Amino acid sequence: MSKVQGGMKCVKYLLFVFNFIFWLSGLLVLAVGLWLRFDPNIVDLLTGNDAPNTFFIAVYILLGAGGLMMLVGFFGCFGAVRESQCLLTLFFASLLIIFGAEITAGVFGFMNKEQITEEIQKFYSSAVADDNSLNGTEIANLYHKVLNCCGGTTSDTSQTLCEAFPEGTPDCLTAISDFFNEKLYIIGYIGIGIAGVMILGMIFSMVLCCAIRNTREVI
Repeated sequence: MSKVQGGMKCVKYLLFVFNFIFWLSGLLVLAVGLWLRFDPNIVDLLTGNDAPNTFFIAVYILLGAGGLMMLVGFFGCFGAVRESQCLLTLFFASLLIIFGAEITAGVFGFMNKEQITEEIQKFYSSAVADDNSLNGTEIANLYHKVLNCCGGTTSDTSQTLCEAFPEGTPDCLTAISDFFNEKLYIIGYIGIGIAGVMILGMIFSMVLCCAIRNTREVI
C-alpha cells in the first residue's frame, strides 16, 4: 500500500516516469558511445601503434556513464514504486556520480578539443614525413581516402601522394580538425545535456525520500 499521499504521490509517479526516460537516455548515450568507439572511419584514422588515444578517453567516459545510467534508471523505477528510502538514497548518490562523469566527459571534450585535434594532425604529419616506411604511407593514404583530403604539410612525400588528387582538394589538417571537432561536440553536448536532466532526478528523489521519512515518523 502506498505510504505517501496527495502531492507526494504525484511526485512518486513523476519520478517513475523520469527514471524510465532516464533509462532510455542511458541507452541512447551507450549507443552513441559505441558508435563513436567503433565507427569504421574513426577506427581507421586512429589505427597504428603511435596513434593518439586521447579521443577515446572521452568516449570511454561516455560509455561508462551510459551503462551506469541504464542500471541506475532501473533501480530508480523500483525504488519509486516500492517507496524505499534506501533505494532512493542510493539512486541519488548514483545520479551524483553519473552527473560528475557526464560533466567530466562534456568538459573534457570541450577543453581538450584543440589538443586532441593537434595530436591527430601531428600523427598524420609524422606518417607523411616517414617516407621510408610503408606503414607511414598506408596511414597517410588512409586519411586521404576517409576524409577525402590531401596535403597540408610541406613534406615532399605529401606532394607526391597528392599528385592524383584534383586541384582544390581540402588539405588534411583542416579536414582532421573539422571531422574530430564535430565528434567532440557530440560528446560535449550529450554529456552536459544529460547532466542537466539528472538534476531533476536528484530533486525528485530527495523530495520523495523526505516525504516517505516524514510519513513514517507520523505513523
